[in-house]
Amino acid sequence: MNREQIQKLIPHRDPMLMVDEVVEIEPGKRALARKYVRDDEFWCVGHFPGEPILPGVLMSEALAQTAGIVFASAHTDRAGGNVYLVGMDKMRFRQMVRPGDVLELEVEVIEERHHMWTFSGTARVGGKRAATGTFMATVDRE
Repeated sequence: MNREQIQKLIPHRDPMLMVDEVVEIEPGKRALARKYVRDDEFWCVGHFPGEPILPGVLMSEALAQTAGIVFASAHTDRAGGNVYLVGMDKMRFRQMVRPGDVLELEVEVIEERHHMWTFSGTARVGGKRAATGTFMATVDRE
């Protein structure tokens, strides 16, 4: 799935679209996606000058957007709707991510109940864990 296809599922756009492609997907269950970390991204200038490191909050956002793709791929009638992050637990940042890295984003549904979805997420670079955690999200109920 390329960026154009991703944009049909989630409402995010540049500069906040954090997923470049989806490599594997089981609609409503799990996905493996990628973010190609570039040196021209908005955060590079200030985090940190001369030695850019992808902020942990943006890694978390990339995982959350991947979760939105998992949801929307199973609920195509809600594709393009807002998915709201409502909580994160045990997020750990284990490795610095820099421009030139490929961030692999693996997200799996743990539970769905009462319009709340719980996901586990792992971000990796070169097979090594960069971030892990669980998070909860809800969607517009239109």
